[in-house]
Amino acid sequence: MKVGIGYDVHALVENRKLVIGGVKIPYDKGLEGHSDADVLIHAIMDSLLGAMGEKDIGCFFPDSDNEYKDVDSRVLLRRVSQIIKENKYHIGNIDSVIIAQKPKMMDYIQNMKENISFDLEIDIKNINIKATTTEYLGFEGRGEGIAAQAICLLEN
Repeated sequence: MKVGIGYDVHALVENRKLVIGGVKIPYDKGLEGHSDADVLIHAIMDSLLGAMGEKDIGCFFPDSDNEYKDVDSRVLLRRVSQIIKENKYHIGNIDSVIIAQKPKMMDYIQNMKENISFDLEIDIKNINIKATTTEYLGFEGRGEGIAAQAICLLEN
């Protein structure tokens, strides 16, 4: 068994769509980034790559490569899924948390789980997504950005 941890953060900015877990969330700001800046999927990908002892997503999908400009992070997640299979691992489970003061995530978590389950080809029961605020502390609490953390278990 192998365990991996992932973390990602992006700034909230005007004139961007907010996409988390592959779900477009209605909000007046979106996350800034080279791709769609999906912090949840990025944290999950880093946890999966880390569990295999691989480099982080920036090495696999560099922001200096125009191929990844505004790319849907679910496309990248499916590529990570393929790497997992090529290395003869399978995912035991994923646990994650989205850290944002606003917007509230509760209504979107089921759809996020469905997206991730589909892309990784794993049972939705093996994916957990939680959301929390920081009680107005830090950059998340001030509404400057959103972060996510994930941990996973891989088996071969």
